[in-house]
Amino acid sequence: MIHHISIAVKNPNHVAQVLAEILKAQAVPFPPNPGSYIVIPFDEHGTAIELYPLGSQIEPGEGDEQCVFVHTATISRFTDIHAAISVSVSQNEIEQIGVREGWRVIRCNRDSFFDVIEFWVENRLMIEFLTPEMTTRYLNFTTQQENLKYFLAEPALATV
Repeated sequence: MIHHISIAVKNPNHVAQVLAEILKAQAVPFPPNPGSYIVIPFDEHGTAIELYPLGSQIEPGEGDEQCVFVHTATISRFTDIHAAISVSVSQNEIEQIGVREGWRVIRCNRDSFFDVIEFWVENRLMIEFLTPEMTTRYLNFTTQQENLKYFLAEPALATV
């Protein structure tokens, strides 16, 4: 189970407020990395999303020291990081928030197995939101070993 994730964004405070609205959570400053915020829904899993200023990196500490936050000027427009998050709000509510923010929002079907709503934070970072109905189908798929074996199987090699 993933309990928290951290992502770098252009405007951590604003993104934290938007995500808190969708997750029905609180957004508060995150002191370990100045300028950061954390979204906490106070659920039974201890779920949290940390929002760092764009350019933040986590690097290993020296010797026995814990990790440290470092800022860099090297920034990519898009990122390879994404998360799938179950929420209690409807597709319509998610879409309305996306329209208000000017961020891309689109419902997608993942290979006929389950649906997600791609929510493009700042039009650069994708979070897949799953409404309660989508969550049920997602869990039905991902908790059955035979489904995952089929999904993760290597495609048959083409014969010549």
